[in-house]
Amino acid sequence: MAATGFHTSLAGTDSQEKSILIVDDEAIIRDLCSKALKGYRILQAGDGDEALSLFEQGGVDVILTDVMMPRMNGIDLLKRVKEIDPTSVVIIMTGFAEKEVILNALKADADDFIPKPLNLLQLKTAVDKALVKKQLKDELASLRSLDRLKTNFLSLVSHKFRTPITSISLFLQNLIDGLCESKDEAFRQNIQLIYKESLYLERLVAELLTFSRVMANSEGLRLERCDLANLIMQAMTGSKEVTGKPGIQTNLDLMPAVPVRVDREKIAFVIKQVIDNAYKFSDDAGSVTVSLRQDPEHVIIQVTDEGAGISPEELPKIFEKFYQIDPAHTGQVRGFGLGLYYAREFVRLHGGTISVDSDPGKGTRVTISIPLSEE
Repeated sequence: MAATGFHTSLAGTDSQEKSILIVDDEAIIRDLCSKALKGYRILQAGDGDEALSLFEQGGVDVILTDVMMPRMNGIDLLKRVKEIDPTSVVIIMTGFAEKEVILNALKADADDFIPKPLNLLQLKTAVDKALVKKQLKDELASLRSLDRLKTNFLSLVSHKFRTPITSISLFLQNLIDGLCESKDEAFRQNIQLIYKESLYLERLVAELLTFSRVMANSEGLRLERCDLANLIMQAMTGSKEVTGKPGIQTNLDLMPAVPVRVDREKIAFVIKQVIDNAYKFSDDAGSVTVSLRQDPEHVIIQVTDEGAGISPEELPKIFEKFYQIDPAHTGQVRGFGLGLYYAREFVRLHGGTISVDSDPGKGTRVTISIPLSEE
């Protein structure tokens, strides 16, 4: 049947009302759905083209669409709507026997299905659930937008800080060199302390830049074949935590393993975070052991230290954003508490796992398991 155009129900035009767009080439079906959905602002369209035009005007919370319609069908409408706004919610009206239609709709990210002939109570329930889902999608989109803003802010702050901090560090280093013959030991120690803190600020800025880059590329993988032993060695040689504690004995047990397809930057980040933590939370003496082995289905990295360990109460929290362990209870833990959070996210993106076992006062063991790719 021909399209009947735009229609608004008598439920009112309160801005707080939710809008439901009903799309069907049968006017009787549209009217039946409208009566079942009293209390909502109802829009009607007789085909996909008309529905898309109404949707593009904004303000539509849920689309309820038939599949078989003239001009643009329901599946094509679903695809176009999701391209415009991935957070939109679309319910497909179809028969249970139309398995191919349901499969195509699922591939196009349909949110729910209503069988024909329509059960009006089921229709109302499905729309109520869809509105809840729409709210959750909008909130998630807002959080992602906020994360992007945070990322841009971190990057901006880091770049702004880096130049003056570097200049201060160089100035203090020159000042220290000029005071080598000075007899004022207290003054020299204070200058050296200031210089040490400026280096720490410089490292914080470097971490901020790393996290801003990591957060900007936290979704998706760029897979390539990598030798994990090489990534481990690069992490060891490039770690200031490792070089800053020469009294710790380092044991490497890197069995030859087949190269695996991973995102090099993300897995290198994971390895570096775990190794840095092993030295960061160790005393100036003791040992750290890094091992690499392979079983039939996984490549496994283990990092074991003899440091302060983690209490059973804190262990479940260590992968939370911004959570920091303070074994000495000084309240002066350095860092941002983001490393292990992103480490777990990146390992999960690869289909792997990361686990932590710890005995307070005796040390910690971190195990990273990455599945071998099927090639």
